[in-house]
Amino acid sequence: MKINGVIVRVPAKVNLQLAVGPLGDDGYHEVTTVFQAISLYDEVSVRHGEAGEGVQLTISGPTSSGVPVDSSNLAVRAADLMISRYGLATDISIHLKKEIPVAGGMAGGSADAAGVLVGIDSLFELGLSRDELERIAAELGSDVPFSISGGIAIGTGRGDRITPALSRGSYHWVLALSGHGLSTPAVYKECDRLREGLTIARPQIGDAMMQALRAGDPKALGKALTNDLQPAACSLRPALRLVLDVGMEYGALGGIVSGSGPTVAFLVADEEKSLDLTVALSASGVVSGVVRASGPTHGARVIETL
Repeated sequence: MKINGVIVRVPAKVNLQLAVGPLGDDGYHEVTTVFQAISLYDEVSVRHGEAGEGVQLTISGPTSSGVPVDSSNLAVRAADLMISRYGLATDISIHLKKEIPVAGGMAGGSADAAGVLVGIDSLFELGLSRDELERIAAELGSDVPFSISGGIAIGTGRGDRITPALSRGSYHWVLALSGHGLSTPAVYKECDRLREGLTIARPQIGDAMMQALRAGDPKALGKALTNDLQPAACSLRPALRLVLDVGMEYGALGGIVSGSGPTVAFLVADEEKSLDLTVALSASGVVSGVVRASGPTHGARVIETL
């Protein structure tokens, strides 16, 4: 029976640690990071489209405002890459149901691209392995391969070389959302400005981080959360410092700007603490929204065949 379409669920991520090396001659920074996939998802529908219409993209959901529907969207680029790579029919209809914040440091665009790759693989029954999908994903952007794999993983290079991390346990997160995104290139540029004249070492993962993950110890993990881009994000958006202070004051085990921000992720001890912190942050007036999530969770997966 011919498959008419598939729906793929793909998670957001938080960076438990993000170490950023100096600016390279190629204009990029070498990074080493620890990703965790969390239970905040976009749903990506991929279907056979109408003849002659090419790749068509539509978007809905609470975080869909301002997301482009043309070829600048990473989801469209993912479809074009798969079409050219495997000689597929060019008429594909994609719909993104968005819950992951846009320009929020949680890899929403990368998640959507990963969802398209997995969706097209299933729709056309290509039979690609996860490793093959991750290699294709690396051509699209730094966070896309992790959106394929999910779980907890170490990213090196530009964050696109993925190695599963030895870890145990599950974790509870409270995400403080901002009403306005931050540009990743702008945050990196500000990071370079703040570090001008300093000697910057090659990035590496701290021992405390890996020990906390191996032990499944939320308290230790909260203390080990670090992000080299956080000072730059806070410099561009000073209100983030207040958000971090409020979260820690109301019982978080640790708080961190996720990726290039401006989402702030707070690690809490359990479900009860996540409810308490959600109420406190919502009442504080310093954030535009609060979402609870848990992790780790799986990467992009087909949840329905149409």
